[in-house]
Amino acid sequence: MTPAAVREAVAHGHRVTVQKGAGAGAGFSDGAYTAAGAAVADTAAEIFATADMIVKVKEPQPVECKMLREGQVLFTYLHLAPDPDQARLLQDSGCTAIAYETVTDARGGLPLLAPMSEVAGRMAIQVGAVSLQKANGGLGMLLGGVPGVAPARVTVIGGGVVGTHAARMAIGLGADVTVLDRSLDRLRFLDDAFGPALKTRYATLDATEDLVFGADLVIGAVLIPGAAAPKLIRKDQLKQMKPGSVIVDVAIDQGGCFETSHATTHADPTYIVDDVVHYCVANMPGAVSRTSTLALGNATLPFTLALADKGWRQALADDRHLLNGLNIHAGKITYAAVADALGGPYTAPAAILAA
Repeated sequence: MTPAAVREAVAHGHRVTVQKGAGAGAGFSDGAYTAAGAAVADTAAEIFATADMIVKVKEPQPVECKMLREGQVLFTYLHLAPDPDQARLLQDSGCTAIAYETVTDARGGLPLLAPMSEVAGRMAIQVGAVSLQKANGGLGMLLGGVPGVAPARVTVIGGGVVGTHAARMAIGLGADVTVLDRSLDRLRFLDDAFGPALKTRYATLDATEDLVFGADLVIGAVLIPGAAAPKLIRKDQLKQMKPGSVIVDVAIDQGGCFETSHATTHADPTYIVDDVVHYCVANMPGAVSRTSTLALGNATLPFTLALADKGWRQALADDRHLLNGLNIHAGKITYAAVADALGGPYTAPAAILAA
């Protein structure tokens, strides 16, 4: 929550407590929060012990899960499908966990995932371009080339929000860009939006192999809401990619869409498998924390206020799109794709509201 969001919540009659230094990484001082009407607590433990609702960005760490209690609301990104340990801890806590990434909108979109997808899509091209540099293990290619030298070939797998913004950035830098997707409607939209600057291909197995094996930079931008990402390129296929080519797996928060992907950090973002550079940083938007905080805050604030003003049960009953964000309640998994991924029983959110 930004100081502006705190001010809105206070104006609605709520008490807001912010952990000391929580906004420092995004350029918001403790003084800015107190000026907006918040109290500042020295530790997270103080907040977990007293708050009715916890608002975060990343999923809670194990020590935080153990601080949660029955009846408490957690509103944050969860990404539970590839994380059974976190799911179990949240179930054990008895809390009500609402995930940003599965809240929907009237157009079928994911409004609380979209801002971070926009950031990650644009960032994917930046970090991919740096990873292509020889000193970083890449081919030694300039993404846009120069007069007389062909630009890098960029393949974007998935034409959703991440893929669209990755394509926009790559085209802007002068790369040769192709987007793969299995939705003809989406491919038509991209064709209309970018015209001849962008190539589109229907994502058959043949087309995927053709474009990935010939690419200098591959962006993994496939998402199945709430579920683990599908593995689109297997380890045995990696050997057919160009030595020094680069994979940026934006789907890593959902387990990644390449078999050889595993999560990395901003401090140590890349590794090499079969001469292919892998960039698999979880929480890519954290590198541009100011932009990301403002973008996410704009999207989450209406939902945060609805939950605080009405209480979680009434807020979810009034808004079926917010109801889709309910992933865990009182030990039950309430999102079907998460239950499927973890092999656990599923309880429909409507049944929770009716109870």
